Amino acid sequence: MSTRRATIADVARTAGVSPSTASVVFSGKTPVTDATRTRVLDAAAALGYTGPDPRAASLRLGRSGIVGVVFIGHLGAAFVDPVVRAMMDGLAEAVAPVDAALLLLRDSAGAAAQGAQVTTAPIDAAVLVGCTPAMAESLAMLRARGVPVVVIEGDAGPDVPRVILDNREAQRTLAERVRALGHTEAAIVTLPTHRGGVPGWIDPDRQGQIAIDVVRDRLAGAREVYPHAAVFAAEGSSIDAGLAAGRAILADPATRPTAVLAQSDLLAAGVVRAAEELGLTVPGDVSVTGFDGIDVDGLAPFVLTTMVQPAAEKGRAAGAAVMAMLDGEEAPSVCFRSVYREGNTTAPRR
Repeated sequence: MSTRRATIADVARTAGVSPSTASVVFSGKTPVTDATRTRVLDAAAALGYTGPDPRAASLRLGRSGIVGVVFIGHLGAAFVDPVVRAMMDGLAEAVAPVDAALLLLRDSAGAAAQGAQVTTAPIDAAVLVGCTPAMAESLAMLRARGVPVVVIEGDAGPDVPRVILDNREAQRTLAERVRALGHTEAAIVTLPTHRGGVPGWIDPDRQGQIAIDVVRDRLAGAREVYPHAAVFAAEGSSIDAGLAAGRAILADPATRPTAVLAQSDLLAAGVVRAAEELGLTVPGDVSVTGFDGIDVDGLAPFVLTTMVQPAAEKGRAAGAAVMAMLDGEEAPSVCFRSVYREGNTTAPRR
């Protein structure tokens, strides 16, 4: 028996149409009649033809049709964090017109020896998420390969387009709102300050050594309003990490603040749970703010006071930059603004 793979020409001949007509039925780029589409698809099914060979398309276009998305640390964050999921949705939507797929990669410093890596993955462009000095090796490898690079939330140098957020200004706005409610004593819960960072209190003298731009900028914004606030670095952006941070911050009545500013909504939700666990009321005993503007499952009846960031739009902007660079065009950097949203987790100080 022959094992030759059926071709589009075979399908066209069986369906009684031209190869170009059969091709557009699969590409969807040109309208055809329902009768023609049915005839072509029936012929394809009979021949076991499942669509154009992607390897042939790659050779013809000189592209793999893959955009690499490089993360720090574990790739599980791409599926657990609602902000990252929304951003990835926006990115996928932006590159869809060229039928590009996304390939998730760990940066070279944290990647395992096996599997797709920054050095070898067959990608046309790369999006670095949360670019930090620790990603310098990955960035150098991508540049050496001639792969166009876009950065979301970070700085890879003046010649690399960035998609960023007004993190410092947004966090300052949120802190000012809390201060206007009469809260003079506040604590801050940050996102992880380094790759694989250990949770705990941050020494004020070492805050300038924070490696991650988002964390450093949001902390600087809060510090403009609360220069002497105690700062606790969480293990990750999760409710459990926020719960642990909240327990540490609220445990001692003698040093307990009346407000806690968390750098993500998931962390803020954990702080709310910690307050309840200690018998404190929110916002009566302690006001809590987050950052991101996501819907946190199981938090009802609370609605967080937070800054809403356009996560999907950030992804779309990164995708647009990728598309521009693949077309040989210059891609400008973009800065998005967050929007204040008042919830029921803040109130005037008693």
